[in-house]
Amino acid sequence: MGKYEELHQLVSSFETDFRKFYEKQNKAAGTRVRKHMGELKKFAQSVRQEVQEVKQKMKDEGK
Repeated sequence: MGKYEELHQLVSSFETDFRKFYEKQNKAAGTRVRKHMGELKKFAQSVRQEVQEVKQKMKDEGK
């Protein structure tokens, strides 16, 4: 579950900037939110790739 914990920490680290942008309308925080979303996208893509590799490995071992 290491990836889940990593995801949880990543999302939790975004909270301050999200609150500043959505609750206090801080424009600079909005820029950081966009940056955070890019980081999340990269992380999600790496997890998707890892899952695909594990599935392929499981399939190959089953032969």
